[in-house]
Parts: sequence; structure tokens; C-alpha cells
Amino acid sequence: MVNQSASAKPTAAFVGASWAVLALGVISYAVGLWNAGMTKSEKGFYAAVFVLGVFAAVSLQKSVRDGADGLPVTGLYLGLSWSVVGLAVLMLTVGLWNSGMALSEKGFYGMAFAMTLFAAVAVQKNVRDTLQFRAPEHASGYLTRLHGMSN
Repeated sequence: MVNQSASAKPTAAFVGASWAVLALGVISYAVGLWNAGMTKSEKGFYAAVFVLGVFAAVSLQKSVRDGADGLPVTGLYLGLSWSVVGLAVLMLTVGLWNSGMALSEKGFYGMAFAMTLFAAVAVQKNVRDTLQFRAPEHASGYLTRLHGMSN
């Protein structure tokens, strides 16, 4: 059974705000990279770290949520998710620390990165919560099949 006490249906305002912040973070980071006076390889590094971080944050949120909902999550996958989020943050930090950018530029990339990771997690949670409340019979049927129970 889906644990609906742990989550409530997100409001339209929160869903909209989450998507808006995610879009703002992605667009800001991308425009910043596009206009940056750095080599293409540096831009590629920062873009790859950004994509890695967003994917890892969404994966981590899903793993934690699956565990909270009683779905099986291996410790290895959960540990990898945490590790890759940490690695992405570390890579961005080291890259910015060693760059020749102005402190304001470093702050811009750090804030856009952090804002996007947070927004990606919020959007993932909203999508899952909305689907859970939109079609609870599908969610419970899925969980029943997953746990090998009969209807």
C-alpha cells in the first residue's frame, strides 16, 4: 500500500513554483556558460557536472522515496546516489576554486547549481505525489505486483 501519510498532494502553486525555479536554474546556468569567456572544454566540464548533479539528485530523491514507501532499494544504489551527488558538488567546487573567474561568477554558478538541484528534487517529488493521488488504484496495483501480493 502506498504510504500517503508521508506525502500530501502538492498544491498547484508549489508545483508551478518548482517548475519555474527548475527552468530558471537551468536557463541561468546555460546562459552563463554560453556567454562565459572560457574554453569549450571548460564549458563542457561545467555542463557535464551540471547534468551529472541533476540526474544524481533526482535519482537520490527517488531512492529515498522508494525506501520510505516500502519499495525495495539496495544499499548499493542508495550509496551510489549519495556518492554521485557529493561527487558532482565536489567537482563543481574544485572546478570553481581553481578557475580564474571572478568571485561573483563563481557564486553565480554555485547558486544556479544548488538552486537547480533543489528544484529538480522538488519537481521529482511533485510528479510522484501528483501521480500517486491522480491514480491511486494504479499505484497500489503496481505496489501489489511488485511485492508479489495477490489482489
